[in-house]
Amino acid sequence: MTRVADSHPKARADDLEQFSPISEIETGERNDGDEGSSSGVRSLDRPFVVLRVLREHRAPMRLTEIATAAKLHLATTQRLVNLLIKHGYVERDGVEYRLGLVSLIDGFTYLLTNSLTQIAEPILLELTATTKLTSMLSVRYELTQVRVLRILSSPTPRYQATIGEQVPLTLGGARVLAAALAPEDLEKLLEGVEKIPFASGRVLDRREFIDSLSAIRERGYALGQGQGEGGSVSIAVPVMDRDGEVIAAIQVSGHIEDIPFDVDSLVSELQRASAAITRRIP
Repeated sequence: MTRVADSHPKARADDLEQFSPISEIETGERNDGDEGSSSGVRSLDRPFVVLRVLREHRAPMRLTEIATAAKLHLATTQRLVNLLIKHGYVERDGVEYRLGLVSLIDGFTYLLTNSLTQIAEPILLELTATTKLTSMLSVRYELTQVRVLRILSSPTPRYQATIGEQVPLTLGGARVLAAALAPEDLEKLLEGVEKIPFASGRVLDRREFIDSLSAIRERGYALGQGQGEGGSVSIAVPVMDRDGEVIAAIQVSGHIEDIPFDVDSLVSELQRASAAITRRIP
């Protein structure tokens, strides 16, 4: 395996970071021997690999760090980063790089144009008004849950779940989506995992966790405790499309002291909201 440090001495790395102009970007197909080529990464995929590295790192990164994480040569990484800077998807701050403002603009446009969030918003507004709890809509991305809509309760909750944040499918209300995984995806989710700790302090082994997903499918909801802060509770139910496939999850959450109903009442409200969303899906 070729290491970035072996192929590109520090002096060369500094030169690239300071002097590589955007005009030198190569956009055609090219095999320059980077490690990504052997694993099926092609020229058109590489900008997205860089964006993914920056997104998952969640902190500014130096060029050499990006190259190492993306398994790309330093020169290739510099060209890609310059291209992404040119189009606003990456920003530079000294010798470090982070996602750019265009990524936020794209996220806003996604929320404006996504039909599921448009359908769900008035329903979640009513759900929050009825329960006095924060309500959220989440969808699955790969093996994580991503919140795409949030209606805050009044008064504003102590803990506010973030839109766009990825949450492992093993946690809290996200287990509603885990319960709908195909067997091969569930195997990927649990690959190398033997123990699943919960915020409540309970720890499940692999078999117990799989059994808990069966229980969620049977009863139709997932109950989470303490995911956001001590004393917080969430209840989530799946949202189906017209063919009965799980496409999202809705949940209500709040501090245990603020929950006005018993669990059965909250589940009934959530299921009514879920069914209302399904009816409105084209």
